[in-house]
Amino acid sequence: MFNHTPFDMTGKTVLITGASGGLGGRFAETMAEAGAGLILAARKADSPRLVALQRQLGDKVEVKRLSLDVSSPESITDAIGYANEHADGIDVLINNAGIADTSSATDMDYEKWSRVLDINLTGAWLTARQFALQRIEKKSPGVIVNITSVLGHRVLSGVLSYAVSKAGLEQMTRALALEWARHDIRVNSLAPGYIVTDMNRDYLQSEAAAPMIKAIPQRRVGEPKDLDGALLLLASDASAFMTGSTVVVDGGHMQASL
Repeated sequence: MFNHTPFDMTGKTVLITGASGGLGGRFAETMAEAGAGLILAARKADSPRLVALQRQLGDKVEVKRLSLDVSSPESITDAIGYANEHADGIDVLINNAGIADTSSATDMDYEKWSRVLDINLTGAWLTARQFALQRIEKKSPGVIVNITSVLGHRVLSGVLSYAVSKAGLEQMTRALALEWARHDIRVNSLAPGYIVTDMNRDYLQSEAAAPMIKAIPQRRVGEPKDLDGALLLLASDASAFMTGSTVVVDGGHMQASL
């Protein structure tokens, strides 16, 4: 019999970037249910969705809101510094902030390309770096969960910059895991398949998406709740001997032929 619960996050503080988005909100709920204190970060800390999320979860755990623009190195430094000072440090970072662009490779211009890479890849690196520096200074363990995608492993037309950014984030996960293991900082990634959010709901419910959904072995797209178990595994002590790993949650999509 275990005399402890390795999935328990009580006493941990979790910073979630992109917390005002659909997946970010669900991640916050999952961490709160496990007992973790939260720092909800988004470009606009006073956005209605972030304020509502703080109100919803504040009765269960301590919840703070933080303005963080991952495309700005200065914003990242300021935000992590503030969290470190006012929340007694961050134990877990969930690198969730991200955007997509559906331009074709020939229609995509430099600005569109740079915007996606700056947020999805460079922003994730800078945030992870500032988090790691904080943990190393405190000589305390830390956990990073990078939210990647099955499109970091396979490709579709019209998602060039997004797929490249997520593939880069997968490789960055492995590289940082290797470098920071000696500091007891674990770095893993969660790669969702097609998950219904407000951003893609109309498309996934349209006839245009039907062939793609039919190609998924489970014949359905995922709901945000389908990511709960994998996220909790990677964020908690239940994955204490995991680093540099990717957990794919996609209904078997990765096993299907292109």
